[in-house]
Amino acid sequence: MLAVDHAADPIDTFGFVATNALERAFAADGLLGYDSGTLVIEDADGAVAGKASWLPVPHGPNPPSRALNVGMRLHPDFRSRGIGVPALALLATYLFDTTTVERLQAETDVGNVAAQRGLEKAGFQREGVARHAQFRKGTWHDMVVYSLLRGDPRP
Repeated sequence: MLAVDHAADPIDTFGFVATNALERAFAADGLLGYDSGTLVIEDADGAVAGKASWLPVPHGPNPPSRALNVGMRLHPDFRSRGIGVPALALLATYLFDTTTVERLQAETDVGNVAAQRGLEKAGFQREGVARHAQFRKGTWHDMVVYSLLRGDPRP
């Protein structure tokens, strides 16, 4: 299991998380459900490089009006090694192949330019900025919103 030094990785610090949260979630549903889930990202040698996950986001009262918000987290040692974009593209293909969802969306901090480039390389389109959308490390952060629709061209 990879441990993340939050001092070295300030973008993803959300505060306390129970040390057994992952084990409890795995026991509940294997971390793989229709509306939400988590998959492991491995490098070419099979080393655990990070995780990809998704969860539902409602855009209306009926089930077809929901999107899936996707996110990835690579351990700092595995960033800038060409792993993230293919992992995101595979996640998008998996979700479009196994669900009826029309829209995937992702948000990243306005200062996380590397993630923004990765989302665009994976075919996501920038939609705008959600102001003060995320509370992290004791302050509000603006988030850049991206989407990928089922019929959008993908690299």
